[in-house]
Amino acid sequence: MRHGSNIDPPNRFESVHYETELEHLQWDDEYLHGLENRQIEYIEDASQSIVSENSSPDVPFRYSINPYRGCAHGCSYCYARPGHEFLGLNAGLDFETKIVVKTDAAKLFREFLSKKDWRPEPITFSGVTDCYQPAERDFRLTRQCLEVALLCKQPVSIVTKNALVLRDIDLLQQMAADRLVHVYLSITSLDPKLARDMEPRTSIPSARLRAVQMLSDAGVPVGVLAAPLVPGLNDHELPEILKASKEAGAITAGYILLRLPLTVQPVFIEWLKRTRPDAVEKVLGRQQAARGGKLNESDWGQRMKGSGPLADQLRQMFRVFRRQFDLDHSMPDYNCDLFQPPPSNDGQLRLF
Repeated sequence: MRHGSNIDPPNRFESVHYETELEHLQWDDEYLHGLENRQIEYIEDASQSIVSENSSPDVPFRYSINPYRGCAHGCSYCYARPGHEFLGLNAGLDFETKIVVKTDAAKLFREFLSKKDWRPEPITFSGVTDCYQPAERDFRLTRQCLEVALLCKQPVSIVTKNALVLRDIDLLQQMAADRLVHVYLSITSLDPKLARDMEPRTSIPSARLRAVQMLSDAGVPVGVLAAPLVPGLNDHELPEILKASKEAGAITAGYILLRLPLTVQPVFIEWLKRTRPDAVEKVLGRQQAARGGKLNESDWGQRMKGSGPLADQLRQMFRVFRRQFDLDHSMPDYNCDLFQPPPSNDGQLRLF
């Protein structure tokens, strides 16, 4: 099993960190193989809520749903990795092999939409981890939540890099007919080898483009996100990514510059040294050039797009090619007027 991380970085909240001593195990191939090829473990979550509210000024949504914590896609650059440390786990191998599953997601979503003070506005699926990661094939939590959204005519937005989204095209097509859904596919590279190295267990680029085309053909509004752009690694592909996205039927496009907050940084650097040793100096140097001399920026307004001449060049290149390929459009407006709370479990109809 391929991993984006091959390390267990220290949890920043723990005062004690254990290092595995392998000196006396260097000939135990079976044990060493198990360390580097961990099986995925699913952990049931007992959360009492499923909808999170966001107040960040540079995130374009207020409410989000994440049926899973951790992500088996294993992307080395994933900004969500540090969130696993709040669970007493680590942002490396634990993040991609210990997946927390919110089995009551659909029930909790119904309860949220039943609140008398809820005033419908779009809710984003995958504000943190991918709602169509491999776990979704078995647990089907995203589909169950979409069934609730369809029942209530609740507008949603979906962000994913997995073609598994096509499994739910029947629901998405019905929602699109009432202007209740937007779907965004994340496409970081058209090179299948680079994509497989960066995102070990995601759909290959051609499968994501096919998903864009099939959703578009079904009348579902689709956008593409080149996220993240890694300076010196995949940023040169941006024009071709936008061109292919437009040909597949995308309406709009966006991008995010590579972010390396907290424990994401050692995970990404380990991955870069392991998979692209000849590019380490180039990539990290350009990342610093696009981040004000640092590997990461956390300031609002800067953390998504970067700062300095290199970041400005990437921003300008994106604008030029987005316009050239006619991707500088907005998604259709959501229709929030159709919303109706879910019926109560006892079948009693609402008077008001």
